[in-house]
Amino acid sequence: MNLLTIAELKRRGMAAIEESLTYGPVHILKHNRPAAVVISEQEYQQLAHTKNTLILNNGALQWVLDYAVHGQQPKSHLDARLSAERNAWDAS
Repeated sequence: MNLLTIAELKRRGMAAIEESLTYGPVHILKHNRPAAVVISEQEYQQLAHTKNTLILNNGALQWVLDYAVHGQQPKSHLDARLSAERNAWDAS
């Protein structure tokens, strides 16, 4: 794993990131814990393209991701509606 501490980043700046990026994604550590990951522009573009391709090819997935919840109903109301719907099926 390609690690860079905040202290090193403060000391060396962008040069530290550029040097580390030659070995792949750079994991930034703050207080010895993962804080961020820096990737090259090319890797970012590939990820963005992959994400967009997946979304375009998965209409249902996009619908779920875009779906906004409008309010909530108590469980008792949902149970009553489900029960009524099931009873309608049995009556058919």
